[in-house]
Amino acid sequence: METPIIKIICLISLIVFSTFLHPSLSELCNPEDKKALLQIKQALNNPSILASWDPQTDCCDWLYVQCNDNHRINSIIIENGKLEGPIPPQVGNLPYLKVLEFITNPKLTGPIPPTIAKLKRLQLFRISKANITGPIPEFIAEMKSLKSVEISSARLTGQILSSLSGLSNLTELNLNRNLLTGPIPSSFGEFKGEYFFLDLSRNKLLGKIPASLGKRTFDVIDLSWNRLEGDASLLFGPKRSTWKVDLSMNSFEFDISNVEFAKTLEFLDINHNKIFGRLPEGLTQLSLVHFNVSYNRLTGEIPQGGDLQRFDASGYRGNDLCGPPLSRCDVVTAL
Repeated sequence: METPIIKIICLISLIVFSTFLHPSLSELCNPEDKKALLQIKQALNNPSILASWDPQTDCCDWLYVQCNDNHRINSIIIENGKLEGPIPPQVGNLPYLKVLEFITNPKLTGPIPPTIAKLKRLQLFRISKANITGPIPEFIAEMKSLKSVEISSARLTGQILSSLSGLSNLTELNLNRNLLTGPIPSSFGEFKGEYFFLDLSRNKLLGKIPASLGKRTFDVIDLSWNRLEGDASLLFGPKRSTWKVDLSMNSFEFDISNVEFAKTLEFLDINHNKIFGRLPEGLTQLSLVHFNVSYNRLTGEIPQGGDLQRFDASGYRGNDLCGPPLSRCDVVTAL
């Protein structure tokens, strides 16, 4: 008669052997998610970086993806993957996806597929350093779960969609280093998030900053390297929580003399504009880590104190300024 111990050993052996013969018995990954991932791999011509995407293994264990507690794929992050071709439309067949990132895949091409709109749970959408073309898809403005959108270092064309401000959960919009044209939408003062990161730098944007942008705080606002003009002083104010403002390489023109700055401001770059007046004394009260006002139309003595003398002369050149770190004012006057 078999002892209980022998029975237990036999049962365990049977389970292990069955699992070996039928790996699907122990697989947690949802079969529809697995099917979509394998289709994505095939559409990308089976790149070596996705070698772990083996149909004989559990897709929750594959590299570059994550599963949630219910074993549904909720994240795809592929960086430096040498992916080639368009973004596979099958990405839209992963309904529980919250994070989708393609970073530094310069041979990833074509427009963003409309099937992305099916991802109703998507919160973070990031494509950076890729050859993505075409306009910003209108369907992005309908994806209400989005909290962060970055399509940077790509080749997007056309104007920025004003409807993006309707994304009530959005706290970050980064469209830097594209070929976008036209004005900044006036609706961008209507973003709902208490905190907001806005980077529209290195495009071909034209016109003035809409007055509506002065009605809200941007923790980070980078409009550098565009063709913008007019008054940008509306972006500043003592009651804001802004810590970075970069307006460099534009044609902004306003008197900075009476501008008040947020106490939280750490990064200020306004180089190569047409900004005039004297540097405000309030700058000495800031804890600055980056400061550049070069090549404007500023006059007078650089305020003494704070961090202003910590930055070298290159951050002040191209103005009629004097005082440390530049020449003494009496020397400039004598000249």
